[in-house]
Amino acid sequence: MEVTDYSVSGETFTLTYEERYALYRTTPVPDDLGRYYQSEAYISHTDGKKGLLEKLYQWVKQYTLLKKMDLIRQYIPEGSLLDIGAGTGDFVRMAKQKGWYATGVEPEAKARDRAGEKGVFLYESQEQLDEKYDVITLWHVLEHIADLEGQIRFLKDHLKEDGLLVIAVPNYKSQDAQHYGAYWAAYDVPRHLWHFSQQSIWQLFTEKGFQLIGVKPMYFDAFYVSLLSEKYKTGRMNFLKGFYHGLVSNLSALRTGEYSSLIYLLKIASK
Repeated sequence: MEVTDYSVSGETFTLTYEERYALYRTTPVPDDLGRYYQSEAYISHTDGKKGLLEKLYQWVKQYTLLKKMDLIRQYIPEGSLLDIGAGTGDFVRMAKQKGWYATGVEPEAKARDRAGEKGVFLYESQEQLDEKYDVITLWHVLEHIADLEGQIRFLKDHLKEDGLLVIAVPNYKSQDAQHYGAYWAAYDVPRHLWHFSQQSIWQLFTEKGFQLIGVKPMYFDAFYVSLLSEKYKTGRMNFLKGFYHGLVSNLSALRTGEYSSLIYLLKIASK
């Protein structure tokens, strides 16, 4: 499939299917990938609140931060937490407020600076870390990481034996992905290098010594992604159509389990 970068460059990329892990890979990967993040349109790095869509995004983010913490505390009530790809530091700040020893990693300098303005220090690279953590989270981050196998080794090396790994990624088998096709906003090429299904995550992580203990939906993603996809497809924002297709996707997923984005809960498999 040919997919266009609608949010930053207007360039076109190819999604190549890799059968071993039932995932798609974005090709080619630009040598200067960092410049594709240098945009006010990339909300997770700017905390943008200019238009109605950005304001909705920020409002929903505050609600979902609480829900994420509630989910984690069902498995591990307190302890140490590492957030990889921490953006502007909101989840790390929330975890600290809830009594966790929390830290984060964010390679993008402007996002780290924004986190610093909130009083949250973030490391530039995970290679600076040598601790083990009770919880490691990657909220819509794994799809950005070039070296998947190396990243999974890092996660296994830095997660305590009874710790919890939390990974959230878009799901290309969702109904909204099928409806919008090449216009599906969650492809987000070339920033998203990988595109996962439930089978992808299960195969990738069980092969590397993890056990999948739960899969949870991210209901709001279907609405946000559909709103953006509608804009990419038609050239204008249509809140009614976007909301409708987000709702249809979530209703479809009640039967299939294929939500627009999914949270995977993993632990290191017992020997």
